[in-house]
Amino acid sequence: MSLYNDWNTEIENIKTEDQYKDFWTTYIPKETDAYKKILVSKNPVIKGIFKDLAQDFDMTCKQFIGFLDGANNSFKEEFNLEKLTEESEINVEFDFEKLLWNMHEVKADWLHSLEEWDNIFDNEKQKEIRKAFNRSKMAVSHKIGRNDPCPCGSGKKYKKCCGKGK
Repeated sequence: MSLYNDWNTEIENIKTEDQYKDFWTTYIPKETDAYKKILVSKNPVIKGIFKDLAQDFDMTCKQFIGFLDGANNSFKEEFNLEKLTEESEINVEFDFEKLLWNMHEVKADWLHSLEEWDNIFDNEKQKEIRKAFNRSKMAVSHKIGRNDPCPCGSGKKYKKCCGKGK
């Protein structure tokens, strides 16, 4: 079985609330420390032998594959995780803007609020990404209000023009 399958099987085998809590209580600090290390270094590239990188990030191989799984859609090019072994060569590069966006997407407050982001983006850029993310999630109504200008361009209110009799 591949490392990636081992990771998914471990998650699927969580049956109780206590197991769930224990699993994530162990994993999340490791994930957080890994992102801190990456953001402090300002280096978007993770390169090396899989098992050595896991050790560098103070993770088990199973935790590191989970980390790569969570980060995969934030790399400049998605990475095929299913064929990875402990001896595989890894060479991936983060798109930091996409990474911050995705942290908002999955509601990982403990990650997108890390102060280490200040090493990558100034406060204004971080706010800009957050605002763009929030705008992308807004529901937009295309309904024309009675007192809105008529979309036909007449200059009249909709209710006095194309909206008459509706």
